[in-house]
Amino acid sequence: MIKIAVDAMGGDHAPRSEVEGALAAVREYPVSVILVGQEDRIRAELKHQNFKNNLPVEIHNASQVITMEDMAAASFRRKRDSSVRVAARLVREGKADGVVSAGNTGAVMATSKIVMGVLPSVDRPVLAAVFPTSKGKPSILLDVGANVDCKPIHLKQFAIMGEIYSRVIFNVAHPRVGLLSIGEESSKGNDLTKEVYGLLKKSSLNFVGNVEGRDLYNGSCDVIVCDGFIGNVALKVSEGLVEAIRELLREELSATLRSKMGYVLSQRAFANFKRRLDYSEYGGAPLLGLKGVGIICHGRSSGHAIKNAIRVAYDFCHNKLSEKIELEISRIAPSLNLEETSSTPLDEETQMPRRAH
Repeated sequence: MIKIAVDAMGGDHAPRSEVEGALAAVREYPVSVILVGQEDRIRAELKHQNFKNNLPVEIHNASQVITMEDMAAASFRRKRDSSVRVAARLVREGKADGVVSAGNTGAVMATSKIVMGVLPSVDRPVLAAVFPTSKGKPSILLDVGANVDCKPIHLKQFAIMGEIYSRVIFNVAHPRVGLLSIGEESSKGNDLTKEVYGLLKKSSLNFVGNVEGRDLYNGSCDVIVCDGFIGNVALKVSEGLVEAIRELLREELSATLRSKMGYVLSQRAFANFKRRLDYSEYGGAPLLGLKGVGIICHGRSSGHAIKNAIRVAYDFCHNKLSEKIELEISRIAPSLNLEETSSTPLDEETQMPRRAH
């Protein structure tokens, strides 16, 4: 059975949401869960949620917690027994197949990369986000924050990883890959996008050219590539806009609908609308390119979001997505000037490449 390590102390509502999501996941999916964190708090929450011993859930103690205020590098050095670090170590040691965390995004990314390592043919892992579209099939935007400064080869690798993600997980036969820019013409954009355009044009990907911000939601593209700075801005703007639209729509419906039947129908329509835009339905953002599976959730994740993040981690493990990424990139896009530290898990004390004994 696929086993997922859940950072039980990471989110804003930890460990309540993590325990709730884990219990829901093991009831619904063929997966077992290791709850990693402060054992006394996890046990208390399990008791509060009427945990039954016949469920495939276990606890692995970790004494320290990385907060949202902690700096990523400093927290990794100082908090050696943090829940996210212990969870990542379980994956590296083969005791778990993937890790799910709603903790400090920077710390989760840095810890996953250092402890678990990166696939040999991947220069940098990339954070992917799923966007709902008007045509039903989601679009994937990457990178949304893992790599602020990128070289053209990095974006080409992001495109390959995103294409595999779309094809394997969302069953898109020939994913359309677009490059996020300020105009559709190949001459638009900065030096980075112009060079990446040429690389993607020559690749075997189903590259449709430059796309604009509006294409995130209109379903005209399945995979959209950009650097982490632009992607993170697009993600945060989208999150804010969705929340604003929800609230404005709720206010307008409440103010204009008078009849009881009209109110019931409007509430039903609003619930359906909210569900289509709800990030919790997609669980979390996968960190593609790791030796192992890493899913990063929103800090405010509910139990429902954690459950879906575990489902995503299960899907990645079940479909062997990491292995497919390594095979594809090593075949058609060999890395340039790969450093040993990118593919080899680092020693946790020295942060130098771990040597075989």
